[in-house]
Amino acid sequence: MLDRRTLIATGIATGAAIMATPSLAARTAARGGAFPSGFLWGAATAPHQIEGNNTASDLWFLENQQPTIFATPSGDACNSFELWETDLDLARNMGLNSYRFGIEWARIEPEKGLFSTAMLAHYRALIEGCRARGLAPIVTFSHFTAPRWFSAQGGWTNAEAPQLFARYCDKAMRALGQGIASAITLNEPNILLLLKPMLPPQVWDMQKLTLETAAKRLGVPKFVSANVAGFDDLPALQKGLLAAHQAGKAAIKAVRPDLPVGFSLAMMDDQAVGKASVRDRMREELYGAWLDVAKHDDFIGVQNYERALWGDKGRLPAPVGSVVNWSGTEVWAPSLAGAVRYAHAATKVPILVSEHGVGTEDDAIRARFIPAALADLRQTIEEGVPVLGYCHWSLLDNFEWIFGYKPRFGLHTVDPVTFARTPKPSAAVYGAIARRNAV
Repeated sequence: MLDRRTLIATGIATGAAIMATPSLAARTAARGGAFPSGFLWGAATAPHQIEGNNTASDLWFLENQQPTIFATPSGDACNSFELWETDLDLARNMGLNSYRFGIEWARIEPEKGLFSTAMLAHYRALIEGCRARGLAPIVTFSHFTAPRWFSAQGGWTNAEAPQLFARYCDKAMRALGQGIASAITLNEPNILLLLKPMLPPQVWDMQKLTLETAAKRLGVPKFVSANVAGFDDLPALQKGLLAAHQAGKAAIKAVRPDLPVGFSLAMMDDQAVGKASVRDRMREELYGAWLDVAKHDDFIGVQNYERALWGDKGRLPAPVGSVVNWSGTEVWAPSLAGAVRYAHAATKVPILVSEHGVGTEDDAIRARFIPAALADLRQTIEEGVPVLGYCHWSLLDNFEWIFGYKPRFGLHTVDPVTFARTPKPSAAVYGAIARRNAV
């Protein structure tokens, strides 16, 4: 059972990472300096991963059955549905000026056509809480999860999906839209494309069995979710998601034409190695259709966690012998700048780094990684790439999808019993950069 970030490296030899400390420090210092005025400094979260008890959602249903691909149910998560004010205070106290979070479709429309006034009021309070603390609300409308009823009718593979998503976006915007600073329709709609050539067959088989079990429990022909799908469903899933972004964006713009709208894309820093590298072909397969759509959006969200070295036959092992994350995958700070450069070159639209981070129990790795990556990001801005802001993943250690609570991406730890939040040293490192708007 594998996590969406670590699965990208499944079956591939891993190694290398951040440069040795002296050269890393020297490189960071050389690329230091101020970011543009108004640069957004944020932390990112997702509703299902932090709120807890998202009982009307598709993934809650999948988590709480056997067999399942999930290591453990999400349960209470970080109890952020109740403790959202505490979380906003964490972001403010770090010196951040923005907060990326999601509104949960399954709470807002728990049954088809039934919209909850109470849940819309909850998210309105969250948005207003951001504003009161000087945090620009960057709101994601769908962060993988969907209502159970939606996925039980085939999810994004159902022809009705784009229209249903647009209806939800319309309802949410009419209730919440005036306070939102930026809107992200979909989170990493291409994630399964990245995993497609890299997951072993048994993982796809387990996903298929998980979905077939859910369909049988509900007595429906097909159950599909955005980040748990069968291999054969991928073409229809991509078609539905592409159409849903367009429909959702139109619904959002109909309520607030001035609101910046985009989506976030999972992107590696793809590097060609040797002659006849397959890198360009892989870029087209992994991102091509989405980058074409992004050309007409207000921005594109880049979500980067690693680089990929592409030879003439496929992905190569990472260099041997350097720092790795919790799963053994390479930690390489320059990958963020590489992904951002390519995203802008391909789309010509502004970039929002909507996620970037490292999963590790060793917070010293994160504390070195953040300034090194941000120094390179600042250099891309110096080169003329318009970068709107940076949201670190994540504010909290949280539920990391099918891998449960083992991966640690947070700037704060969370006690699973008391839900007490405790800042890690990396939170102070990142907060200091945000406060001075400079590396």
